[in-house]
Amino acid sequence: MKLNFYKYQGTGNDFVMIDNRQQFFPKNNIKLVNNLCDRRFGIGADGLILLENGDEADFKMVYYNADGNESTMCGNGGRCIVAFANFLNVVEDECTFMAVDGLHHASISEGIISLAMQNVESINAFANHVFLDTGSPHHVQLVNGLSALDVKNHGAKLRYGKYGNEGSNINFVEKEEADTFSVRTYERGVEDETFSCGTGVTAVALAMHHTQQTDSNQINLKTPGGLLKVSFEKNGVGYKNIHLVGPATQVFSGIIEI
Repeated sequence: MKLNFYKYQGTGNDFVMIDNRQQFFPKNNIKLVNNLCDRRFGIGADGLILLENGDEADFKMVYYNADGNESTMCGNGGRCIVAFANFLNVVEDECTFMAVDGLHHASISEGIISLAMQNVESINAFANHVFLDTGSPHHVQLVNGLSALDVKNHGAKLRYGKYGNEGSNINFVEKEEADTFSVRTYERGVEDETFSCGTGVTAVALAMHHTQQTDSNQINLKTPGGLLKVSFEKNGVGYKNIHLVGPATQVFSGIIEI
């Protein structure tokens, strides 16, 4: 069987995109998804995303980690699938889509995607880290010397040692300016550092505001793959009107035998 695919990236977080509106893709084939995401024997990506018809929205997003397992919400993947839907003429400059964590609204302007994230009802702050769920679970930890940090090694230790088999994404953060933070993320499912993580930078922005590292409600997040922006409003002990903003680009398309 020949599979038509598209490759997208959002600040270096890359995805195999498949138009599955005809429901032809074998969705339970974990090995296939893993092979397609393999950077040596497949296409290569941090994850695979299916665009499907949506009953309650313009389309539906089905997201798989590179390990082949269907996973929780992916923020950069959400931005990329909006760009993909626009490319397919499924949507124009505004849309809604259904993801694993519920309904999302997004808008497109000159290649920049603004994605509305789900409200965050609570944040757990500890002595040296913050834990919260922004569609996926995130550990946020301030460090010194972020550029030299062994993110894969330290991230794996926390991902497995602290959070067990279910795990958590691990974000290491360094403050640069009052409203600007550098972020490096170890992603579960990828089991390595990625160039960027959308739900991760969203978690970092909220965690830094919650712990009074910043007074701004518009935060710049510098990742190895580029700049993302997160805006939000305080809502009691949580946050609402959270938006993840940044570019999403089609890199190439092709056909692969599966």
